Amino acid sequence: MAQRTRRTVRDLRRSSRAAVLQHLYFDGPMSRPELGTATGLSSGSVSNVVTELVADQLVEEAGSVESDGGRPRALLRVNPGHGHLIGIDVGETRVRVAVLDFTLAELARTERPLAANVYEVDQIVDHIRSGIDEVLAAAGLGADGLIGVGIGVPGVVEHDPVRGAIVHGQTIGWDAVPLETLLREAGSLPDSVPYVIDNGAKTLGRAEMWFGAGRGAHSAVAILFGSGVSACLFAEDAPQGQALEWGHLTVRVGGRQCRCGSSGCLEAYAGAEALVQRWQEAGGHPPEGVDQETRLTALLAAAAPDDGTGPDPVARALVRETAEYLGAGVAGLINLLQPDRVLIGGWAGLQFGARHLDAVRAHAVAYSLSHPASKVTVELGRLGPDAVTVGAASLPLSDFLSRGGRGSAPVREAVLPAWRTALEDRIKN
Repeated sequence: MAQRTRRTVRDLRRSSRAAVLQHLYFDGPMSRPELGTATGLSSGSVSNVVTELVADQLVEEAGSVESDGGRPRALLRVNPGHGHLIGIDVGETRVRVAVLDFTLAELARTERPLAANVYEVDQIVDHIRSGIDEVLAAAGLGADGLIGVGIGVPGVVEHDPVRGAIVHGQTIGWDAVPLETLLREAGSLPDSVPYVIDNGAKTLGRAEMWFGAGRGAHSAVAILFGSGVSACLFAEDAPQGQALEWGHLTVRVGGRQCRCGSSGCLEAYAGAEALVQRWQEAGGHPPEGVDQETRLTALLAAAAPDDGTGPDPVARALVRETAEYLGAGVAGLINLLQPDRVLIGGWAGLQFGARHLDAVRAHAVAYSLSHPASKVTVELGRLGPDAVTVGAASLPLSDFLSRGGRGSAPVREAVLPAWRTALEDRIKN
């Protein structure tokens, strides 16, 4: 019975630490009285928790503010230098690795370009491993103080009690890839550092919900528009996000072949890879020997040149049709999910939206039911092409904050023996 009481007290203290730390992280700087109002904790509890957090170097003073008729109140904020995080975007054109401070300010980054349609698992694992080593060295940091590594990937991610995160990336040829186990085999990080792996659209959406265009929304759908297209729903019953394979919604029965193996998918018409292919098939001339992002830039420039020359009629027609496909796809999200906001991000989404967001909005409204359409806004993400990286870093950060800043998340006990056994077998053989 006594043991049960000790656990309850410990849990309450952790909950109080988490509440104070989270409010300071997202809403700070704040004074102690403001923290009491925000968290519902008594002044004594706030004082005790703040004392602990300052002693742990998680929180520091940040000046003061005048109070009504009394002494100035000290303002508190999270300590940016308390620890660091790594965010990784495993995209379809490159692997981007960044190390960030406790407030998610970038300290160093590196990128590993990927050859077109080449997503070898061993190569991706090596890019991640070497990228982590490179950014830590560039920032003058080590594994000490590393809160965790967050990774956004294409496809569906499930969490197996033995092998950790398993990635089902059908469009890139990944079939049940045990990415977490492979990273632990190949990496040089201590076992205590958690890897948190999730869908790329979900990580983008988390970043926008925390810091960008989704802040304050009761519900939002974040769209990741890159080589392919995907989405993620954030709502009261899905606060951590629910990944949606939106790009594989059928928009034309018997239509173009999609990378997933089906036909008529939205991605087969609106994904950046498909857009460039369709331009070439229609007689366009994408530049050779350059990456996919440059080829999409050329397509958009041909459709609406900035130099005063006339548009390429093939490119213009294709871009207009793509805006309608995207708008119709967004309308499906609006009708089914009725979100407050739809946020379009990803490198291709930001390029396309900068020129054609109004057209996408108009088609979305035209294809939607009037009532849900009247309550939604469709806008671009505000965090730019780094949103997936920032959102990935927020995955281990979220776990850390929810524990009140008490150390690293425990690595699943079953995962470590699994990858160690596999590694030992390789050595023996």
